Amino acid sequence: MLQRTKKVIITAVAALFLVGTQVQAITPSPQMIEQFKNLPASEQQRLARQYGIDPAMLGGASASQQNLDSPQVVQPRATNEVVDHSHDAANELNFSQDEQKKQLARFGYELFQGEPTTFAPVSDVPVPAEYLVGPGDRVKVQLFGKENKEYDLVINREGSVQFPELGPISVAGLSFAELRESLSHRISQQMIGIESNITMGELRSIRIFIAGDAYKPGSYTVSSLSTITQALFVAGGVNEIGSLRNIQVKRNGKLVGSMDLYDLLMRGDASGDIRLRSGDVVFIPPVGGLVSITGEVRRPAIYELKRNETVADIVAMAAGVKPGAYPKSSSIERYNSNGLRSIVNVDLTSAKGKSTKAQAGDFIRVKSASSQFEDAITVVGAVVRPGKYQWFDGQKVSDLLPSLWGDLSISADLNYAIIVREVNRYGKVKVLQFSPSRAIAEKDVTQDLLLAPRDKVMLFNYSDDIQNRYELNKLVKQRVKKVTSLTGDSLVGNDLFKAGFSQLDKMQLSERTQIGGVVVAKEAPDDKEQLVKGEVNKMLANLFEDKELIKLSGSMNRSELLYPVVAQLAAQGNSDKGTQVVAISGKVRHPGVYPLSQGAKVRDLVIAAGGLVEGAYTARAELTTTVIGSEDSSVNHSSVNLDDALAGIDESNVALSSRDILTVMTTPDWQENKAVEIRGEVKFPGMYNIRRGETLADVIDRAGGFTQYAYLPSSVFVRESVRQQEQLEIKKLADQLRRDIATRGVSKDGNVVNYSDAQMMLTDLENIKAVGRLVVDLSAISIGIEQADIQLEDQDILYVPSVKQTIAVMGEVQHAATHRFKVGLTLDQYLEMSGGARERADEDRTYIIKANGSVLLPNRSMWFSSNTELNPGDTIIVPLDTEYKDNLTLWTQVTGIIYNSAVALATIAKL
Repeated sequence: MLQRTKKVIITAVAALFLVGTQVQAITPSPQMIEQFKNLPASEQQRLARQYGIDPAMLGGASASQQNLDSPQVVQPRATNEVVDHSHDAANELNFSQDEQKKQLARFGYELFQGEPTTFAPVSDVPVPAEYLVGPGDRVKVQLFGKENKEYDLVINREGSVQFPELGPISVAGLSFAELRESLSHRISQQMIGIESNITMGELRSIRIFIAGDAYKPGSYTVSSLSTITQALFVAGGVNEIGSLRNIQVKRNGKLVGSMDLYDLLMRGDASGDIRLRSGDVVFIPPVGGLVSITGEVRRPAIYELKRNETVADIVAMAAGVKPGAYPKSSSIERYNSNGLRSIVNVDLTSAKGKSTKAQAGDFIRVKSASSQFEDAITVVGAVVRPGKYQWFDGQKVSDLLPSLWGDLSISADLNYAIIVREVNRYGKVKVLQFSPSRAIAEKDVTQDLLLAPRDKVMLFNYSDDIQNRYELNKLVKQRVKKVTSLTGDSLVGNDLFKAGFSQLDKMQLSERTQIGGVVVAKEAPDDKEQLVKGEVNKMLANLFEDKELIKLSGSMNRSELLYPVVAQLAAQGNSDKGTQVVAISGKVRHPGVYPLSQGAKVRDLVIAAGGLVEGAYTARAELTTTVIGSEDSSVNHSSVNLDDALAGIDESNVALSSRDILTVMTTPDWQENKAVEIRGEVKFPGMYNIRRGETLADVIDRAGGFTQYAYLPSSVFVRESVRQQEQLEIKKLADQLRRDIATRGVSKDGNVVNYSDAQMMLTDLENIKAVGRLVVDLSAISIGIEQADIQLEDQDILYVPSVKQTIAVMGEVQHAATHRFKVGLTLDQYLEMSGGARERADEDRTYIIKANGSVLLPNRSMWFSSNTELNPGDTIIVPLDTEYKDNLTLWTQVTGIIYNSAVALATIAKL
């Protein structure tokens, strides 16, 4: 029973609450107010909450606080508004003439770029103690102690408040602090046992005027606590021709204050932001003279100029110069009395330069410091930490790189390194060569060279083939975005940096007889190659100043690292000394062009090239020297004993001169490891190493001869050099076929079907891969006929198939097929077995691809008699009827290549 009673009470209370919440707020009558005051405070609060009664309407007795309303009065300006900064041609520069000037913006205007949306005063501003109260202000008084009450008092037009229990109290002319002290004192004197807390309620609103070059001039209703800056925000700020440095406040027609917004924006000084009164006019005059500043300053912009301000003041407005600035060489573009622009140089580090008076229209440019390092040593190449290092007097190579294991890459060449040294202030250089191992590990005084300011120390990898060049190519792709899709045979693999350098090397330094000269390419590279070449050219030329490239220089090869040095030596070459470069070719590890180091001899050049490789002929090398006389020049060749030169014997280790070329010869009868392969029907198929002059018959004999199942007429002999030549011919033929299709058509009547067939044939031709088949008469070789034998080359392959008993028919026949060979059957009979020729077939041009790869071209005489000789493995080709050219020329070549390749591949595939 008790539980049921509780549920009924809870349900009733909930229902009453729901009904109460649905009751709309009511306006109490005077009688209701008097009766409301007689209720206890807790009951007053309950009824006020339930029926939506405003306690302020009842003259107090409510402890609830109202939230202050803070309307959003300013929104961002419309984006489609175009601001014209070229309003004053006399005071501003023509920004269309300089890209830097176009990028400059007026300082400070973005702070006030708002759009006013309402005239409602802001009510959430804190009230300072010195605020002067006036008619319309509300004072909140909270009493506690013996009685708990709250009053919301309004200051009337006479300047007094009506305190319910104390009567009228005059507060005119008092500050908020004085009012609070006066009321607190009076309450404590006249109301015994009651304490008070006095705060400001809703403030009065004042009406001000914003005039001049404001974004939205007009009359605004604002809070009585509003200041100049708050008024500017409400009005949307200053327009494009308004001044930020002379905001004026006028009261009763008199100027009572002004504010320079630069003080607030740059120094946080708001002392000029005076409080406004009702009727005040905030006036924004037009902007004064404008000065632009750019370059190495922290805040480049357009600034407003005041009278007697100097260049130093403008630099201070721009937040000072950057660390990379060179203020000694600053300049001012200024209009002179003739209306022309002139340049005034100023030294911003001197008192005279700083005191230079700024003028309207000035464009101040603070120049940047040089990117060059003073007295720094640059280390690039095969080192652990490439980069810039401090130079000090007496520094040697071993001081710069004290450890072979800790400072040099594991792949570094320990015998060859160079120092590039400037010889004068014009940038001319000379090259010194040293051995890193002898300089660092052995402290050899002849190799541990003394370093000079601005030296470039360059070390190289012993082998150029083991370096990871991924990051280097990634850098090229980042700098040349268009080359990320480069593919094809025009560039060397996927190594874009190497590809670009190879094109550059081909253009300038590949011909060793033109050392240091510029060689014009015989064929202009395409746009992609030119793009890569140009970027690599710029990168290499600036190697010593490019931080990213210096960091990746350890993965560059020898010729790439040397390029900027060789190019510099070539550029400074003259008729007196010549170009200080030499070249080496032949059996050395790194043939190429090298800088001529001071006192270099033959041994030094061989060391620079990485030393000799296997097969080098050391008893004799050839040194080519260019002798320039007064009237002509000549080229002399001399022999050098490399054994003696490398041993340091002066007679052979001769000194080198400009443009010398050393050719290291190959040992007579020397050959690299060469091998051929025999597959199929031989007793011992496999790879066989060969010597120079060895023939196919010799290798067949070494392979044990043929098996009893070998069918010699169908053998396929493949040679790499022939394959490359065939691939080139296929490309040329495809180009010719493409031109003929475009210009002449493929038939007299322009038959569309024939044109489609020709396009299909062109596609097949472009996609075909050359086999490199060389026709050999293996039957004649097998019986010892020397005239049929051939000398072998590296990578030759011989395919010997098993016995064939078939004849294939291809081309324009009803049913292309392979038939069993039968002695006595003629060509016409094999064609009939394939259903005969199609309507589009050119029977007069039917030909046979013999089993050994040779082609028989009939002439329609008695060729197709019953005595026509066909052998197993032959293929009969019936071509398409076309009138590309007379007889068997272009079209026969195309079909012959396609079908011949198909026959050879079919034979090879069966092995």
